[in-house]
Amino acid sequence: MTPRLTRHATSEGPRWALDGRYLPAGFSLAAWLALPTDAAQAQLAAPERGAPADGPLLAPIEDAQEAWASGVTYLSSRMAREAESQSADVYQKVYSAARPELFFKACGWRTRGHREGIRVRADSAWNVPEPELVLLLDSAGGIRGYTVGNDVSSRSIEGENPLYLPQAKVYDGACAIGPGIVLCAADALRDLAIDLQIHRGGELAFAGQTRSSQIKRGLEELAGYLFRELSFPHGAFLFTGTGIVPDESFTLQAGDVVRIDIGGLVLENPVL
Repeated sequence: MTPRLTRHATSEGPRWALDGRYLPAGFSLAAWLALPTDAAQAQLAAPERGAPADGPLLAPIEDAQEAWASGVTYLSSRMAREAESQSADVYQKVYSAARPELFFKACGWRTRGHREGIRVRADSAWNVPEPELVLLLDSAGGIRGYTVGNDVSSRSIEGENPLYLPQAKVYDGACAIGPGIVLCAADALRDLAIDLQIHRGGELAFAGQTRSSQIKRGLEELAGYLFRELSFPHGAFLFTGTGIVPDESFTLQAGDVVRIDIGGLVLENPVL
């Protein structure tokens, strides 16, 4: 069984668990991601497992980590951006350029977890979830595993002007990851099934599928660009882009429930 980290609320504060049992109270993701790979693996193998982790799930990220995101890494995403934008050539160029699009998405404390509410902007007319494979990166930029991410976005704001991207992407309730972190090497992530379902009033309102093999750029390439001129001493999370984008006939509404399944790891969030 592939090891899985989860983070839980307890009476003593947030606590990490491995495969459903609590790790020692002093375990922190930040310190673990700062260790060399061999030492990190040894640390998880060494401690005896604690009690069953029965506390409510929290987003598997600490305040010390940041979540960043990659844009226009799927052909379907490039085409969707061209259709929405008044500056379509921007997306054509970034899709084929040597340098990828990277942008800040959220700090750890602003990130929502499994079954926590996400939001759409009140000043946006067209809003969508973006299901994404999210890499867990250590302090050296190495890939330690993955989680599921929802890069909630305002397509109407981004489409109006690409310079509005931070407002379209970064706001309260716009970033969700979870429910846990699957610990694995990069090779295990190259062809994962990605499935999106949006339920409204108990009915399926939208569904889409893709695979991580459709990402144009290598996972290590994306991580490498993020770490070129930035240091992340406590590790980082990197969204790798979306290949499922609802067309302009669909926009998220309060009461919707977004379900994202990547390789059997399921993140679900209601829209507030």
